[in-house]
Parts: sequence; structure tokens; C-alpha cells
Amino acid sequence: MQLLVYILVYPILWIISIIPTRLLYVFSDIIFVLVYHVIRYRKRVVVENLKLVFPEKPAQEIQSICKKSYHHFCDMFVEAIKSISISEAELKRRFIPTNIEEIQKIEKLNKSVVLMMAHYASWEWIFILQRYTTFKGYAIYKRLGNKYFDALVKRIRAKYNTHLITTKETGAKLIKSKTDKELTLSGFVSDQSPKLQTTHHWNEFMGIKVPIHTGAEMFAKKLDMAVVFCKVKKVKRGYYEATFETITLNPREFKDYEITDIFMKLVEAQIYEAPEFYLWTHKRWKHKDSVPPEFQ
Repeated sequence: MQLLVYILVYPILWIISIIPTRLLYVFSDIIFVLVYHVIRYRKRVVVENLKLVFPEKPAQEIQSICKKSYHHFCDMFVEAIKSISISEAELKRRFIPTNIEEIQKIEKLNKSVVLMMAHYASWEWIFILQRYTTFKGYAIYKRLGNKYFDALVKRIRAKYNTHLITTKETGAKLIKSKTDKELTLSGFVSDQSPKLQTTHHWNEFMGIKVPIHTGAEMFAKKLDMAVVFCKVKKVKRGYYEATFETITLNPREFKDYEITDIFMKLVEAQIYEAPEFYLWTHKRWKHKDSVPPEFQ
């Protein structure tokens, strides 16, 4: 059944991907009408999240942010499809690293990098970063249910020397790279909610105490990797800029979870600047009423 779905759907996705970008966003507008007005996909979740973290904002502003976030969400969807056929030249025009020298400086120090970022603006096109460095790229991701589409996504990323690995594979891959003296740039999108049974750290995010992913910090300390924050800005429709901020070159000098907390504060600042570009459809604050006594 998975193969049949892939055979039926992939040609449609490929055709959509070769549509000129200007027309692609017309398609995004059509999807927006369906998702926002007809299907109302997770609209209640988005509104509840926004009311929770912005209690001071009037209802009209909450609705405005909600609507803009769905427009962006649909743009991200068509941009992911565009990744199937987008040329390297076009991708470099649309996703620009503003200070790639920050990464290159660390490369010259012969250190691997943990790149921490959020589900903000665009995390789909970050893989073009590999064209500006000689690092071997890893991106930690959640495997897709359909193995054929999962293989497709891996092939798209591999074109630019980025290799998708699951959380379970991360330790072995990075340890082997360290043993082989291979420099790596490993991307962690670390702002979403971890499973409660694997949670080691709780802290406030957007004013609400929640469980927080700590895997990026853990690997950075274990393997002595530099930690860099990637701030992505949506300049205009279809165009993004990525700015890099080194959190530390020496992660072992920090107390446990201190690096993670710095990252979350940087994400907060990013969201406050333009909240409409954050992924509000995720139930990020679903565990807010389950804080263990030791973290209260």
C-alpha cells in the first residue's frame, strides 16, 4: 500500500515542484483557503497556544497572527515540495546565510558543530548551508511513516551533503565521526516538546514551564562540539536569511542545561519579533499542567 501511495502521489508532487515559484505561491493561497477556512486544521490549537503565551494581546491581534501563521504554514508546505526540483542556484538566492564566516571560523579550529534552531520561518531549506562548508552534514529528524517518501526526503537532502538520521542513530553516527576525525555539522531543531518519559529538564518557554529537549547539549558536551544558534528570518515571501550566533566553543564549561536554556531564550526573542512565522500548530504547551514537584 505504501508503494502504491508513493506511485500515485509522487508524480503530482514532482509536477507541482516544477511550477514557477510565482505561480507556486498562488497554489499556496488556494491551500490556505482549504486549510484555514474549510478544514480548519488545528485552528483551535493555534488560537489556544497564542492566547496562552500572549495573554495581553486583544482577540483581534490573536486572530491576525493566527491567520498570518497559516499563510506561512502553507508557504512552507509548497516550499517543501519545491525542494524536489529546485536548483542549487535558486536555493542560494532564496536562502542566504548572512554571516557564514561564523561557521567557517569554527571549521578552521577543527571543531565539529551542533547547530541549534527552531521551527521558525524556514527549516526546510537550511540544508543549502552545506554548499558553504566542508563539514559533513547531519540533520536529526523523525522518520516518515511511508518508507518511500522517507527515502525521497533523504535523497533531496543528500544532494547537498546533508544526511538525515533519527534520534536513535545520532549517538552512533556522531561518535564514529569523532573517532574518524571527521568534522560534522549536526542540525537539531530543538524547540518542540519531548516525551515526558525521556524528559530531564523543565523550564519556562514563552512564560510557561514545559519539558525541554536537551539532546543537542548532551551531544555537544559528550563530543566537545561547538554550539551555534541559527536564527532564520523571513525577508519576504519565498526568501530567507540565516544568521549564526556562536553560543560556545567549549560546552563543557557550562552547567547542565545552561546551553539549552540560552537556546530557548534566543528562540523566544525570535518569536517575539514576528510571532506569525512560528509553528503554532504543534501542541508545545500540552504538558504545562504536568510539571513534576522537583521542577516547580
